[in-house]
Amino acid sequence: MRGARQATTSRARSLRKVDNDAEGNLWSELRNRRLNGFKFVRQLPIGPYFADFACRDQNLVVEIDGSQHAESLRDAVRNHHMIAEGWSVVRFWNTDVLRNMPSVLETIVAILDGRVREPVEAADLTFIPARCLR
Repeated sequence: MRGARQATTSRARSLRKVDNDAEGNLWSELRNRRLNGFKFVRQLPIGPYFADFACRDQNLVVEIDGSQHAESLRDAVRNHHMIAEGWSVVRFWNTDVLRNMPSVLETIVAILDGRVREPVEAADLTFIPARCLR
């Protein structure tokens, strides 16, 4: 049966109201198809998790992380779940979004355009394509 789940919708709406500066700044660049015409949504429910940003057309989740996420086992489980559901996941640090927005946006576009296809594990970026589990 299709249709909205009231509790999930309510939780997503509450998360949208409390975004941090980095999330707010990135959302202003992603909303209304501003990034090369790609459509993004905020706080998309994927199983028990909520993606910070998601491009449904390309099955890409964009997560913005603070220092509390450093080497987080919860994030690894979350990534695995999203990838198992067919979503690729890219993670940026809050500080990179705030200090180097053009680079963050170019990286997202490169992923969406298919110029970045392989997994990336760097100090300032993690990208895990969905096909990594297959």
